[in-house]
Amino acid sequence: MSFVSRTPEGNYRANWREPSGRQKAKTFPTKAEAKRFLAEIDAGLSRGLYVDPHAGRLFFATHARQWLDSRNDELTTKARDASIMQTHVIPQWGTWQLSKIDHLSMQKWITELGTHRSPATVAEAHRLTSAVLRSAVRNRLIAFNPCEGIRLPRRRRHDTADQVISREDLRSKLLPATPHRYRAIIATAAGAGLRWGEAAGLRLDALDLQCARLSVIRTVVEVGGHTSFKPYPKSSAGRRTVPLPRWLVPIITEHLDRYPVPAEAPIYANAVGKPLRRTLFRSRVWRPALVRAGMLGTLTTIDDNTVRASWTDSNGATLTKEFVTEREAVTPSGRNGASVPIQMECPFRG
Repeated sequence: MSFVSRTPEGNYRANWREPSGRQKAKTFPTKAEAKRFLAEIDAGLSRGLYVDPHAGRLFFATHARQWLDSRNDELTTKARDASIMQTHVIPQWGTWQLSKIDHLSMQKWITELGTHRSPATVAEAHRLTSAVLRSAVRNRLIAFNPCEGIRLPRRRRHDTADQVISREDLRSKLLPATPHRYRAIIATAAGAGLRWGEAAGLRLDALDLQCARLSVIRTVVEVGGHTSFKPYPKSSAGRRTVPLPRWLVPIITEHLDRYPVPAEAPIYANAVGKPLRRTLFRSRVWRPALVRAGMLGTLTTIDDNTVRASWTDSNGATLTKEFVTEREAVTPSGRNGASVPIQMECPFRG
């Protein structure tokens, strides 16, 4: 039962009992305010929508940590979300009380974030923020989620989006431009249609060159710069047997002859027999190979001591710089060039 009582100081205390039976109270300067407050409390109690008015004092960072710790996601998903949370979300909302976060403040943050971050990053930051606040609603800490109805920046397609490398360009341009040790993993990923973790986690027991096929039964995950094997692919549908195109079999055979590995090691290992790290491979091998192959910027030899590199950055601007060696030239082109999502044309033919 709820009621209003007078305090010795002359204020008015709204008194009510929570569904758990616990007595609660809140003080107001006037009796009318106390009655209006109790009317809202009674309405919430009768509809099963009661929210403790004091619960919203909890800081966003506290509930965010509890929410992250309660999830049972894959290690890579947890690491990705924790990184986004610490980099973008907590610096903005960590010290805010949950009840103080409003829709207008949320929209202003999203708009400002979009001025210096990509639409994909903004969308991920919004997704995690909304998930934490949605959890707060479900746990009756706040009445509504201020992330609902937020307008996100649109994702624009660039001229490098969804670039398709043909089978001919792969074999005649990209593979010759790739260091010999890493040609086979690129050829396997493209020719067999494998994800990075599936190709990096391939072992001898999953490869049958005589029948020209491989089995996807495990994958490699990378978290915080450390790699580990996961004894199953990304999804149940990911466990499959893949036929190998005829041109791919001799490439894998030559790789195994040149770089033999024990049964428990990945076929495409680094120099010390450990799984390749995607982050390092992308910056040191993949993108420089795209530059050398003319698929990410261009290299022009001016004379014996000058190589000119040209590339397009993520904003669409063309940049040019001269270097002493080709090795120096491919590094900034590959590191700073626009994103290149690669697809392989007709991976199972020929």
